[in-house]
Amino acid sequence: MVQGRDGEVRERYVTGVKTEVAVARVRADVAALHADLVRFGLVTWTGGNVSGRVGGADLFVIKPSGVSYDELAPENMILCDLDGNVVSDTPGSERAPSSDAVAHAYVYRNMPEVGGVVHTHSTYAVAWAARGEEIPCVITAMADEFGGPVPVGPFATSGDDSIGRGIVETLTGHRSPAVLMQNHGPFTIGATAKDAVKSAVMLEDVARTVHIAKQGGPLIPIAADAIDRLHSRYQNSYGQTVGGRRDT
Repeated sequence: MVQGRDGEVRERYVTGVKTEVAVARVRADVAALHADLVRFGLVTWTGGNVSGRVGGADLFVIKPSGVSYDELAPENMILCDLDGNVVSDTPGSERAPSSDAVAHAYVYRNMPEVGGVVHTHSTYAVAWAARGEEIPCVITAMADEFGGPVPVGPFATSGDDSIGRGIVETLTGHRSPAVLMQNHGPFTIGATAKDAVKSAVMLEDVARTVHIAKQGGPLIPIAADAIDRLHSRYQNSYGQTVGGRRDT
């Protein structure tokens, strides 16, 4: 390791370059992932957002407020610190970040394992949130992805960290990567922004299926031990190579 002042300057320079590279990568990922929200019909107009944590720095990237999805690009994503403040003199910093930026920041500060947060206004998930009703685990796809029911979080409004507090309080110690914030809609978390988007897509799919099933009569719950087995297999071995073939 280089010693003395020159070494410290060099270390700061290298750290700065690494951070710039990481920020650019997250900007590109987050901008591209917003297209999936549109592709899967999870958002309307400019509502909803994706954010991604910048590895090795107390920073995250999020969608600008009120910008059409077809206008999103890496250079107009907003770089924020973990208090939700826009980092000045960075690309896009002339715009306001999503109104949920402070909520996302709270999640990142309090859940260090989270690398991505997503909020959508997907129809069926919002309908469950409007009733303040958790989605029961009655199909195997739910056991796989969510490890049980999708819980409901408290009512909270945008603009401060109250939504973030509700997300953290509800999901801490819970296997579900999704929460239905009462009277608002779904938020999902993941190790990466892509993981969080995947959970948002899966959430709307199961919210629709279970809603339809409920209209036809009583739902049949899956036993807790079966949920545990399904979740463990999906999270730990699904898609891996087993004996020369893909586990499916």
